[in-house]
Amino acid sequence: MTVSTPLHLAVALDGAGWHPAAWRDEGARPAELFTAGYWAGLVAEAERGTLDLVTLEDSLGPQSAAFHRPDDRTDQVRGSLDAVLLAARLAPLTRHIGLVPTANVTHTEPFHLSLAVATLDFAAGGRAGWRPQISSRAADAAHFGRRTTPALTDEEARDPERIAARLRPLFDEAADVVEVVRRLWDSWEDDAEIRDAATGRFLDRARIHHVDFTGPHFGVRGPSVTPRPPQGQPVVASLAHASVPYAFAARASDVVFVTPHDRPGTTAVLAEVAAAAAAEGRDRTARPLRVLADLLVVLDPVPGAAARRLARLDERAGAPLASDAEIFAGTPEELADLLLDRHAAGLDGFRLRPAVLPRDLTAVTRGLVPALRRRAAFRTAYDSGTLRGLLGLTRPESRYARAR
Repeated sequence: MTVSTPLHLAVALDGAGWHPAAWRDEGARPAELFTAGYWAGLVAEAERGTLDLVTLEDSLGPQSAAFHRPDDRTDQVRGSLDAVLLAARLAPLTRHIGLVPTANVTHTEPFHLSLAVATLDFAAGGRAGWRPQISSRAADAAHFGRRTTPALTDEEARDPERIAARLRPLFDEAADVVEVVRRLWDSWEDDAEIRDAATGRFLDRARIHHVDFTGPHFGVRGPSVTPRPPQGQPVVASLAHASVPYAFAARASDVVFVTPHDRPGTTAVLAEVAAAAAAEGRDRTARPLRVLADLLVVLDPVPGAAARRLARLDERAGAPLASDAEIFAGTPEELADLLLDRHAAGLDGFRLRPAVLPRDLTAVTRGLVPALRRRAAFRTAYDSGTLRGLLGLTRPESRYARAR
């Protein structure tokens, strides 16, 4: 089978894996979770599989089995490294793969975020992205003491649309954060640095601009401290389950991760994303929005073995695995069939969540990727040096250069 449009493939890296009992699985390395070598090995493996990008999870509080509040469990992995700093450590150890850390926007200043992600793009030579994440937990707000956030009830937390409606003000604020960050990335034109030692001119001051953003949540004068990143604007990605996050993605993102659970659900979600883009007045030809579906995967080349391993993990966890994303347990060949069927439905690609690391990651890179290549459905080598290039996104011109 030959795929007419490029298939994009990402992996979401989180702790020991996306199953709560992953750290207890054979081959897991819980003693190494907070070492640079552990993460370097995972990203190197993803790059060997010529994947487009990896995402790195982050939060302002310890992980929790509940979306909306902390828990007191001691039988699951708790604790994480700062995702942006971790990505910066991994950047010089990789050459091709995109690095997309999560960073909170509810309690973090947009000026600081713009510098951090721009710096990551320089460190990675144009392979940086960023997933803005809101924070709705009251416990997270208590770390900072400057504001409160709406506490969700258990009933609300079970309904994505009710969650989104309650959190709409935070998504509106997040959209402003992304807008400010993008303006700051543009505030230095590409040729603002002259670096002419003979004349003593390092900068052309006329090509550095104040952004002068004033909104309901904050005001930012600018310009940035950091020159324009290698990609012009690093890739902005978001995760969306419902109408309000779809609107945020249409307004602010270059890539959106969605969570359909079957082919009809895929068609429905694609229609919702398209409708959100139209409502925002976004021209998806001039400004594409890549749509990748999340799947949590348990893989084994032996038919039936993945399902048996998932059952053992569930037994250790004391409950069946539950996820916002579809759960797949099967062979890499079976997963390849599923991905190509959903790709034909209109998805640009997939972000896979390995249930156990590194086991299910290597099953992706050494099982799934070869299966897709046999179908002429996935690249055999990297064809771009930037993340925007890998995703088929053009490098935008600075808005201030256009205006001038």
